[in-house]
Amino acid sequence: MDATVPRTTTSTPPGGPKPGPKPGPKPGPKPGTASRAPAEPPAEEDDLPAGAVESRVFSAQFTSSPRGARLARHLTALCMTDWGYPPSSDTSGVAALLVAELAANAVRHGRAPGRDFHLRIALDVRTRLIRIEVADASARQPRFGSQTVARPEDESGRGLLLVAVLAARWGTEPRTPTGKTVWAEVVADAPEAG
Repeated sequence: MDATVPRTTTSTPPGGPKPGPKPGPKPGPKPGTASRAPAEPPAEEDDLPAGAVESRVFSAQFTSSPRGARLARHLTALCMTDWGYPPSSDTSGVAALLVAELAANAVRHGRAPGRDFHLRIALDVRTRLIRIEVADASARQPRFGSQTVARPEDESGRGLLLVAVLAARWGTEPRTPTGKTVWAEVVADAPEAG
């Protein structure tokens, strides 16, 4: 990386969606959020070269429609590629799948007339922690675990199970003035040199 690269970058592809508002600092996990122990980040990443980028952020707003959810997933894959994780990497695949599930839930369960959903992906280069956030206009909390059980013949109802399995941690936060943010965190593999 060039030493003149700013400490925080925002990646938005040309002609892509309009950037959304940047939320404030994120508190730790809330009681009752799903979690599993995250993988330990590698110790050798602690010493970044002077001027190296410490975090990267992609933030965009999408229409609350199936098309908006597909676009969010597609742009996530492009963003991951830009950050050194090609579509064939586990990190890119997991990030795209998490965005697909969270965006689909925002469209299906958090949709309000005239309101979009917001996607934010942040990569902490030092710890290789990727935080994915999808905010929608509904305050209704997602149901998971014993609250919902998908039968074998059901065509839906397994999205949060996938999120729980793939994410190191996930949960929800209230969003001001209305709605909620559902987030998931993933510890990434080392990016591919490119």
